[in-house]
Amino acid sequence: MTLSLITACYNSLSTLPDTLSSVREQQGIALEYLLIDGGSSDGTVELIRAKSGRPGTPVSRWQSEPDRGIYDALNKGIALATGEVLGFLHADDVLAHPYVLQRVAACFADPSVIACYGDLDYVWRDDPARAVRHWRSGAFDPKRLCWGWMPPHPTVYVRRSWYAEHGGFDTRYRIAADYDLMLRLLSGLTARQVVYLPEVLVRMRTGGASNRSLGNILRKSSEDYRALRSNGVGGVGALLWKNLSKLGQFVVR
Repeated sequence: MTLSLITACYNSLSTLPDTLSSVREQQGIALEYLLIDGGSSDGTVELIRAKSGRPGTPVSRWQSEPDRGIYDALNKGIALATGEVLGFLHADDVLAHPYVLQRVAACFADPSVIACYGDLDYVWRDDPARAVRHWRSGAFDPKRLCWGWMPPHPTVYVRRSWYAEHGGFDTRYRIAADYDLMLRLLSGLTARQVVYLPEVLVRMRTGGASNRSLGNILRKSSEDYRALRSNGVGGVGALLWKNLSKLGQFVVR
């Protein structure tokens, strides 16, 4: 099986080298790695060009052009991908160890499996070896969606056939399109179609767009509520529990 991994980036020169290194270190997997750049001007494009199409480099295909935000870029990656299974790795993040993708691919050896996911560590932006917050996902139960549960999106891998049938990210959401997509995906699956890998798959730098300002936090809450209602999963109660559940993640292992 070939796994397609997609990274959307924009002016990511300071963090993308770490991301690329973690992809290059992956073992035991047939990998298609796609980089979708939004028209960077800080040297990111030159870095990608230097890292693509050469032996020992991880980049299979790339493109650079203006886009309408990260979800638009990820949709472009979905359209270009040819692997049986798709995943996403942000340009600030790294895969936690060299066997992440091998273990993900093993989950899909069962043809009934549609998606898998794992745990995530948030790390300091300037000290990625130091964890700030640990997101333990736990096993999937569709009923947990009504309590605001979701797995960390950067750890989620899905069969490409699901995207072909249901579409990608809804770009009407500026911040919460990943939550909307998770609700669309998981509310239509059974526990037997989803595999939980109980280990950290991704180390994610702090400082993401959703928490960058009070305005973004308020907008994200509004979009989360809209996603819950439009997918028929829950309402205010689910949104409240979704936010409260994050408090325990700050008790780092």
